[in-house]
Amino acid sequence: MERLRSAQWYEGQDRNAYIHRAWMRRGVPGDAFTGRPQIAIANTASDLTPCNAHLNEVAASVRNGVYEAGGIPLDLPVVSLGETQVRPTAMLWRNMAAMATEEMLRANPVDGVVLLGGCDKTIPSLLMAAASVDLPAVVVPGGPMLNGTFRGGLLGCGTGVWQLSEEVRAGTLSQEEFTRSESAMIRSRGHCNTMGTASTMALVAEALGTVVPGTAGTPPPTAGCWRPRTTPGGSRWTWWVPAGGPRRS
Repeated sequence: MERLRSAQWYEGQDRNAYIHRAWMRRGVPGDAFTGRPQIAIANTASDLTPCNAHLNEVAASVRNGVYEAGGIPLDLPVVSLGETQVRPTAMLWRNMAAMATEEMLRANPVDGVVLLGGCDKTIPSLLMAAASVDLPAVVVPGGPMLNGTFRGGLLGCGTGVWQLSEEVRAGTLSQEEFTRSESAMIRSRGHCNTMGTASTMALVAEALGTVVPGTAGTPPPTAGCWRPRTTPGGSRWTWWVPAGGPRRS
């Protein structure tokens, strides 16, 4: 079996290995540094990134899955980009986010990484980072929010804005009704529910083999969104470290 990358930090009886182990012993099992894969959870949760705001809940489920599979989960907050808030555009910072995550993965004793993203900038930046370091990685997409409803019909969080604002311009929808629709549009946790770039990136990540099959489009409020993160999905997240994949090479 290939020697774990984290053994470069934790293996041996010298002073450096002693320091690395001693500082990480808070709250981990006694055998945490005797061959158990160290799995980073690169988490883009942020209140200023609405699409990813729920990912701390997902991370808790991922931690359970990693422990269940025999690994050691390690929370790693990373740069979070929200297209709805960041000006002038989140795209300006995607490569910066990728480089920041890349360097944190490279600099730390991790053997694999679970990438938690929920929009069209965070998932690509996370994948770019993991590929650059060439670590075994899987993506856990945040999933699309549930459809909103307004005037008895479905309301998409992307197309609905443009459609309704054009109705206001045309004089067929009052400003008061337009403002009322604002509270009906965002119904639940999750990224854009239209077939836009957030869903596209999640599905592309699944097509690349980095997402547990069939989970890229699962809405966060459903029970199915959480099940693959633990049993049996958890067991899929640690065996790929010694097996060497999925990874760039």
